[in-house]
Amino acid sequence: MLATTDMLSRLTDVRGRIATCRRAVDEDAGASVVTAAVVREFDTKADKAMATADDARRDAIIELEQAADSARVAAKADPDLGSAARDAVEDAHLGICILKTEV
Repeated sequence: MLATTDMLSRLTDVRGRIATCRRAVDEDAGASVVTAAVVREFDTKADKAMATADDARRDAIIELEQAADSARVAAKADPDLGSAARDAVEDAHLGICILKTEV
């Protein structure tokens, strides 16, 4: 289990990946409104996890992983989503999955 400072540091790294993911999807003209909305929710959950008190952060990370799963499914199902955006979603998803195994 990660110490609180390590958890916040790792979450900050994952937060950066999620921000990159959101930008990639927002800039992708082929992204469906559904994919964009699900990725925005993923981004919102990341903000929530960052703002959560230390003793409740593990639950927020689990919730964030669920949002990551939804973003990944939406990206895979979006036929017009570009590869850069799809890759960014995969990267953000992988980041939170790894973090969840550490908390």
